[in-house]
Amino acid sequence: MAGLIPFNRKETSLFDTGFGDAHNMLDDFFGGNWMPTRNFALDTFKVDVQEDEKSYTIEADMPGVKKEEIQLSFDRGRLAISVKREEKVDEEKKNYIHKERRVESMCRNLYLENASGDDIKAKLDEGVLRITVAKKEDGAVDKTIEIE
Repeated sequence: MAGLIPFNRKETSLFDTGFGDAHNMLDDFFGGNWMPTRNFALDTFKVDVQEDEKSYTIEADMPGVKKEEIQLSFDRGRLAISVKREEKVDEEKKNYIHKERRVESMCRNLYLENASGDDIKAKLDEGVLRITVAKKEDGAVDKTIEIE
């Protein structure tokens, strides 16, 4: 318990007028803090890119994602990794008063200089998508990659 730090503790003063909260609220609104901030780090999957003389190796962490939910495409040196997931529960009961569903969509685009669209391999294994892209002097045309 000694390691816990009180959060949002306010010190009071004998000279407190009681308008401090109203002033703080106005400062937050006009100071630009009234809009909720969005954490983009949580909106997408993590990607590691390695390069050697012959190829690029991309590893994307995708726990719980099925290969049918992933789409890969390559166009003029740009590799696009897209995930679209839909979660819904089909119930026989039609008497519900509240029903929820969830749709997720994530995309990462990577520019790989001197990458060839002719030799791309992708494999999903234990929640990690591993993509190998061979290098070539010029870019290639549009191509869709099948996941093993």
